[in-house]
Amino acid sequence: MLNLSTLLQENSRRYPDKTAILFGESALTYTQVNGAANQVANGLLQLGIKPGDKVALTCPNLPWFPIIYYGILKAGAVVVPLSVLLKKDEIAYHLRDSDSKAYFCFTGTDEIPMGRMGLSAFEETEGCEYFFLIMPKPDMPPSIEGCNTLGSLLAGQSPHFDTVQTSAEDTAIIIYTSGTTGKPKGAELTHNNLMHNAILCVDLLYLDKEDRLLIVLPLFHIFGMTVLMNAGMFRGCTAVLLPRFDAGAVFGLMQKHAITVFAGVPTMYWGLLHHQDDNLDDDLIARNLKICVSGGASLPVKVLEDFETRFKVKIIEGYGMSEGSPVVTFNMLDQGRKAGSIGKPVWGVDVKIVDEKDQEVPQGEKGELIYRGHNVMKGYYKKPEASAEALRNGWMHSGDVAVRDQDGFYFIVDRTKDMIIRGGFNVYPREVEELLLHHPAVSMAAVIGVPDERLGEEIQACVVLKTGTRVMEEELIQWARERISDYKFPRSIRFMTALPMSATGKILKKDIPR
Repeated sequence: MLNLSTLLQENSRRYPDKTAILFGESALTYTQVNGAANQVANGLLQLGIKPGDKVALTCPNLPWFPIIYYGILKAGAVVVPLSVLLKKDEIAYHLRDSDSKAYFCFTGTDEIPMGRMGLSAFEETEGCEYFFLIMPKPDMPPSIEGCNTLGSLLAGQSPHFDTVQTSAEDTAIIIYTSGTTGKPKGAELTHNNLMHNAILCVDLLYLDKEDRLLIVLPLFHIFGMTVLMNAGMFRGCTAVLLPRFDAGAVFGLMQKHAITVFAGVPTMYWGLLHHQDDNLDDDLIARNLKICVSGGASLPVKVLEDFETRFKVKIIEGYGMSEGSPVVTFNMLDQGRKAGSIGKPVWGVDVKIVDEKDQEVPQGEKGELIYRGHNVMKGYYKKPEASAEALRNGWMHSGDVAVRDQDGFYFIVDRTKDMIIRGGFNVYPREVEELLLHHPAVSMAAVIGVPDERLGEEIQACVVLKTGTRVMEEELIQWARERISDYKFPRSIRFMTALPMSATGKILKKDIPR
């Protein structure tokens, strides 16, 4: 029997008065976080939520995220973490596809009204029975009249709870990843998948219970969830939460809380390097930082070298994906490292480079990176064909093209999938193209990635308009922005009279000038 929430519960016994979470001026001990998670679990059971039921969660990096996350797990239910960037129709799709029975949604702001979008999506989703608005403080009245709040669910609930015993192979979370079909797929990760990965990260980052982890990576994303939140909880560290990346705020927290571990995507390191602040004490930050981690996309070697020189700290790169819980390979300090490399396979994971027939290629030759081990998902929820294709012959097929050098280090060199990586977020063009084709003026659309110094790639839509129609670039961009997540909508539109095509009518994106 195994339940991922045990990592919180155990540390509430070992270090009851130790600070688990720092947010703004608030500090929560392990006892307080575990007690609040127990209240969530008690509330869910009182509603009739059963082991295996799905419960969705939309929340930025606030203390409520881990509290609700572990509370759902304690009840034996399955967490469905949703991006705070999703729009109403996207939220509704995720709620329906995951068969969520309940939905916790942060109220948001005037600029990003998560609560109102979440409520609208909930009201359109048959089978989702309960909606709870997460207010910044539990005793606050709801920002939307008539809504139940998290505070109302917690009221009167006991801070004690007997965690529901789940099997190691039971699904703990369903995390959505976009795909070439255009619709996101829910990767089912087990308690065993996530616990193994958390323990691995403790060793890979040499975490100590005295470490202070700055978490600005979104907790709804598998990178921040596993590498920082779960690993930090397992080891008994202190997590400092920041809801949104801002270089000045990151440096301020690094100085204020003597941060020892930081993880980010390449755009964050780029932003930190280019931030100007006369009050910044580089030496103070350097004295405290012991390790940094980069993932989500390849970190330019120049950025790595400049950051390490300035702050006297090593940035360790790895490779992972949602289907791998996420860590697959890592530059392990005890085995050396190579700049630009994704490292070597982590403990218990096998990696191969194969050709289109799944035959292993010789060292130094390009091929698709595939892997197997304790980290591999059960499959895509309710998608047996997609699962069988991704997991054929018992190996997870990443869709990334890689090579292995003579020392056993792996390097990502290309992608077999039609995918754009924008600032560490995967964007599948098919999803954006399908949206654009719903615009009354658009006849054809091809979405491509164009080089961008800060983000690595930016999204551009090449559009052919219907005869006799007109639409301005800004108008079409805004139309898309209102209907799809903020990291997915195209930032520029290229109007074309025709798109290059093959003899069979397939759009040839490689022939579109970048």
